[in-house]
Amino acid sequence: MNMTSNRPYLIRAYYDWIVDNNLTPHLVVDANFSGVVVPNEYVKDGQIVLNVSPSACGNLQIGDVDIEFDARFSGVPRHLIVPAGAVLAIYARENGAGTMFPREEKHSQGPKVEDDLDTLKAEIREISDDDHDGDDEPPKPPRGRPTLKVVK
Repeated sequence: MNMTSNRPYLIRAYYDWIVDNNLTPHLVVDANFSGVVVPNEYVKDGQIVLNVSPSACGNLQIGDVDIEFDARFSGVPRHLIVPAGAVLAIYARENGAGTMFPREEKHSQGPKVEDDLDTLKAEIREISDDDHDGDDEPPKPPRGRPTLKVVK
């Protein structure tokens, strides 16, 4: 009999336990895991540590598939998505109480940015070749001063 992963249930349980004890829950996330949406400028060695305390994030939803929430990084609001399989640990910042999870290799992928970029460039070339009408001159700018028109 195939059972679902217990990871999301354990994450929810540890999160509740840490918050109930007035401590600050942190997630250690594998940033290279497929489906992870986090600010890459804060990723170190392929991992990011996220403060998921109620005061640090909003709209936190710990689902069976992923964890979604809103957070600010250097004052910039971001929406983060962390698949449950990408969570490597959940712990309390103050005393380190929590648990670690094994890395899920079968779903982990390195970034495919280069492949996606090459594909996108090829598609752009195809579109620009199809739309090319032989006119290599840039359009002429409008003459005269800019004006505004009042519309009532």
